[in-house]
This record gives sequence, structure tokens and C-alpha cells, in this order.
Amino acid sequence: MISAVPPAAPPVKIPIRVKPGSARARVGGSYGDKGALVVAVTERAVDGRATAAALRAVAAALGVRRSAVSLHSGATSRDKVLLVEDPPADLVTRLDMLRG
Repeated sequence: MISAVPPAAPPVKIPIRVKPGSARARVGGSYGDKGALVVAVTERAVDGRATAAALRAVAAALGVRRSAVSLHSGATSRDKVLLVEDPPADLVTRLDMLRG
């Protein structure tokens, strides 16, 4: 008997605004007219450390594996776009709660 594997949900792009060098790490709030998710990290923007910390923080805040979150664009910018592979069904609700 062949079992059908449900198709994976398409990847979702999430715009974020990274605030490196913050006193404490947190994910929440909205930035700009596009509603980018604000991600504050304690790491400085040196050698990609702030970006790596932002990826970890977003994965934890959304309740997904770190490997499911990758950088789509903005490697050297505070404004980045992340890609979430196989997102949970309630991702939009989770993002709305984080954005406030």
C-alpha cells in the first residue's frame, strides 16, 4: 500500500529589521510601512554575528527549527528578508502576535 505524503507548505518570506548591540535580545514590534518584524540582538554587526543571532531568535519566537529559517536577502543590511521553510499552519497568527 502506498501512503500519500501531504505536500509541504510553500516557503514564506518574512521582512525583519535587526537592531544589533541591544541590551537584551527580543523579537517583537513592527518597523516601517511594510511592517517588518523587529529583532533586537545583543551581538554586534561584525562578521555576520548579528544576522546569525537574528535567525536563531526568529526561529525560537516562531517555534520552528533553526534549520527552517534562512536568510533570503540583506546580508549586510539591518533590513533583511528571511525565508521560513515548511511553515506552521498558524504562522500568520504568530507573526501578528509578535508584531503587536
